[in-house]
Order: sequence, then structure tokens, then C-alpha cells
Amino acid sequence: MAAPRKSSSNRRATVSIRDVARRARVSIATVSRAVNRVPTVDPDLAKRVWKAVAEVGYVPNTQARALVSGRSHILGLIVSEITNPFFPELVQEFENLAVAQGYEVMIGSTNYDAERTEQLIRRMLQRSVDGVAVMTFGIEEDIIKRLVEPDFPLVFVDAGPDLPNIRLLKVNYDEGIREAVQHLAALGHREIAFISGPLRLRSAAARRDAFRKSMADLGLAVPARHLVEGDHTLEGGMAAIEKLAALPELPTAVVCSNDMTAIGVLHGLFRTTYKVPEDISVVGFDDIHLAQFVLPPLTTVQMSCNSLAAAAVQALRAGIEPENARAPQSEWPIATHLVVRRSTTFPRGTLPALKRKAASAKAGKK
Repeated sequence: MAAPRKSSSNRRATVSIRDVARRARVSIATVSRAVNRVPTVDPDLAKRVWKAVAEVGYVPNTQARALVSGRSHILGLIVSEITNPFFPELVQEFENLAVAQGYEVMIGSTNYDAERTEQLIRRMLQRSVDGVAVMTFGIEEDIIKRLVEPDFPLVFVDAGPDLPNIRLLKVNYDEGIREAVQHLAALGHREIAFISGPLRLRSAAARRDAFRKSMADLGLAVPARHLVEGDHTLEGGMAAIEKLAALPELPTAVVCSNDMTAIGVLHGLFRTTYKVPEDISVVGFDDIHLAQFVLPPLTTVQMSCNSLAAAAVQALRAGIEPENARAPQSEWPIATHLVVRRSTTFPRGTLPALKRKAASAKAGKK
């Protein structure tokens, strides 16, 4: 009777760090340092080690690594809502970068719910994550202070609790929104509205304030009726544009606090006689992947998911790894800039708009 075949999992269990060292022709200590991604390992040696790891099928014991190093090599990532396309894009970028640098990722979404947020943080701490990136654009600071040790590595967007091992990703809202307002003003727009996110969120208030400042810098007034509070959802954008469309005079342009709101605005206007951009120009914020595929393609302020994710991973490593050269840095700037597409044009009724309309009509007859 033939002996039972070993399963692939049993075969992997028999492969040890000694096999990797023998295959790579290095010491066991070098294999250990390379597998744990110690930065002082010679890059050529590290490549040999990882090639040997793949060839022999060695699977590092992460629990043992954690016991030896005192680190789990797991990063926590908290986002607001997984239904907003901005956050899956951010999660993907963060995970790609973290895995490439030797970390696993534990992900959770809060849905802006304080109880859910607390449960999520507790679960991450129970898993002994090395640090947490809180990418929610607004979270209850008292929860953090109550649950984590003062020196626990944390990364926040815009602002965070007053703790010693906090690093902040500072988004330059002013830069991108100023470009958006100046773009609209250069086209001739003067009646420009703004649809904010929930103003209880710091980021939403910061974007609204950046809009008001940009308008004031150009000497343009912003009447209260042109400031509408939304909720960063498609439905919120539809509801907000209904309010603006009900005014005696529709603004010639609207800037939105995020792309989901702007796409909701486009959908809401589609159900009316107003056309984008002929009757009203629309600008978003975030530049999610979908923004370039809606009709018309959305002019928007880009806040790069890649830049946010890269800064978050680097900032967490700065708080986790004492040897990390970037450790003294406490703030990480995130640039924004305008991406012009087809949802903005000259204001309705102006000479350039009338000329453009006439040219389009003429082209349509050919």
C-alpha cells in the first residue's frame, strides 16, 4: 500500500528558515533580517533571500516574528464609508504600498458612527496592530484618547488628538479650491454656489471656508442662498441642486465638496431642462476614477489617493520604526490641483457662450 501523499500545507510546514539560508548561501541571521525587512540588509543579499524564499516555498511565521521583534507588522486603516468610490481607491493604494513594505493591513469603515468606530478600534488593538491610519476626515478624538496608549502610532487627516506619537496629513484645500474658483472666474462666472459636506466634519468646513476665501480674494460675494449643506452622497447632491434650482435665478456655476455630490448634481440636473455646462458649470473635489467617465466628464479638484496612501504608510512607519529616518516629521503635506474636463464653460447668456452655442448648432447641421 502506497504511503499517503503529504499535503502542500504539510510540505510547507517542513520548510524552515535553515532551508532558505542554505539555498541563498547566507546565514540564518541574514535571512531573518531580510524577511523582517530590516533596512540595513544589503539589497543584493535581500534579493537572494527572497528568491530563495520563493523557490523553497518558505512561509514566515508572523506570530513568531511578532514575538521576536515586538511588532505584528499589521497596520490598521480606518475609512469613513466603503460605498464612496474615493475610499476603495484609497484602500487599494494603501494596501499595495503597505504590503510592498512588509506589512499586512486590517481595514474597517465607520459609517460616521461613534459606536462602530469604538468597536473597530478595539478590534484592531486586540489584533496588536503596530499603528493605525485614521482616514475618516472626522472622528471622535475622545474615543482615541480613551482607547489607545499615549505613545501609540496614529495618523490622522487634517487634525487629531493631542498625543505624542501623532502624525497629520495636511490637505491643501485652499490650493485646489482656489484654482477651481479662479478657473470659473476666468470663464466669466460671478454667481458661483457651493455645496458643502456635513459641516460637523472638519474637512467639509475647511473646503467651504476655502471656497469663501477664494471668492473674497476675487472680490466676489457669496450670498447665503448660494451655500448649501450636503452630506457627500449622490442623494445629497441631488437634493442640494433642487434647492439651488428653486431659486429665482440659478447660479451659473456650482463647486461641490466632493465628486459624489457633483455626480448627484449632474443627475439631478438631468431631470430638469438645465444642461451642463451650457446652463450651469459643475466642479467636484477628489477626482475619483469615475469622474472622467460621467457625462459630461467632470472638472474636479484632484486629491490624489496615491499621495494620501503613500504619506499615511510613511508616516505610520515613522512612528513605528525607531530607525526610520523620517521620524522627526510630524506633518505630511498633501497637494491638490484642478483637473479641467467638460463640465465647465462660459456662463449662459454671455457672448462667448452664445458664440459657442451658435458654432455647435452650425456644426450639427453639417
